[in-house]
Amino acid sequence: MVFGDNMSTYDKVLIRFGDLMLKGKNQKIFRERAIALLKQNTKHLDVTLEKRHDRLFLVIQNEDMKKIEQALMHVTGIGSFSFVMTSGKDYDTIIENAIALIVNEVKTKKTFKVETKRTDKSLPHTSQEITQILSKGILKGVHELVTVDVKNPEVTLHVEINETEALIYLDSKKGLGGFPVGVAGKGLLLISGGIDSPVAGFLAMKQGVEVEGIHFESTPMTSIESAQKVIELAKKMSLYSYRQESRLHMVPFFKLHQEIIARISPSYVITVMRRMFFRVSEKVAQKRHALVIVTGESIGQVASETLDSMHTIEAVTSIPIIRPLVTTDKQEIIKLSKQIDTYDISIQPFEDCCTIYTPTGSSTKPNIKKALINEKFMVDYDKIIDEIVAETKTFVITPNSDIRLDQHGFTVTEAWEAMHDHIEGQ
Repeated sequence: MVFGDNMSTYDKVLIRFGDLMLKGKNQKIFRERAIALLKQNTKHLDVTLEKRHDRLFLVIQNEDMKKIEQALMHVTGIGSFSFVMTSGKDYDTIIENAIALIVNEVKTKKTFKVETKRTDKSLPHTSQEITQILSKGILKGVHELVTVDVKNPEVTLHVEINETEALIYLDSKKGLGGFPVGVAGKGLLLISGGIDSPVAGFLAMKQGVEVEGIHFESTPMTSIESAQKVIELAKKMSLYSYRQESRLHMVPFFKLHQEIIARISPSYVITVMRRMFFRVSEKVAQKRHALVIVTGESIGQVASETLDSMHTIEAVTSIPIIRPLVTTDKQEIIKLSKQIDTYDISIQPFEDCCTIYTPTGSSTKPNIKKALINEKFMVDYDKIIDEIVAETKTFVITPNSDIRLDQHGFTVTEAWEAMHDHIEGQ
């Protein structure tokens, strides 16, 4: 059993998958990917994985509980988990260990109850009868710490008795839920550097989508720091990725950006720019075998996120568009961004191509006809799109990546050439 600072008498972690993962013909695939993610996220810890039928355990050797919890909170597909004490099956031993657990964990007087579940049907008592037997013995040993309240207890002591042992634990911690990342296929995330897009990517990963980022960098029109900011966001998101590795495609948008600003009516600059984003993204998605485009759009937040704008912008592509945040309140988005530790990066004041030189009076009710009329003033934009897709740089990002664009040039292309040993081309 485990003792010491941030340690306890717990010796295993019981891991439960989300309900949806336990249904349907894909259960085996989901479980195998979830197990792979668990191994990947706990390989740096002093724990071992133990599989039993429909149960999964981490056996704790000598490890900090907080580190284990932190690792599990990066694994999509886990419904909940509990730190458990294993015990012999006889009632006296269970009572003795339960008393030790309560004494160790309950520091002020609480109300409590015992809940028992038995999967070993050879036991002579029902679950309810076992609960009554255990409760009496436990209460004798901890009457100064707890009083019984079976309706609204502050602490519930759970006892699960199987064929080989008893598991004793006090509570369960909610996991990320959803599905193991990657089981749903690949999506391409438009990541700007703001608050919304990393959260949208995280929510897509929670539902099993393997996410690759695409960022439209416009250096030197925009600062190299704006591109570095996206690298830092990708590092945070890679914590939830399969193999803790994600790809970020940097599109050199400068030439097309200049064309849009020079030739498009100010009220349609943002509309046309985003239509170009989608055209480029569809081509990159095809190259990367991505099935969908993911965006951080939320209805009404900005001019380009009205229903009219969304309709006009997405008309240029046939690939499905997923908007995980489409009806989410801004404060809830901010809360999620803090949860995944991207908020402080997102609010850094470096402008990207969506915010720099943004004209006033952008249309909130654009239409396809007027967008097409505006685009006729851009000569050979299809050719430019093909060029920048071919020139797109793909960065491979991990949580420990040491990629500092801002130390190697004023443009992403300069930094790419200086750092080719650290990054991978398409």
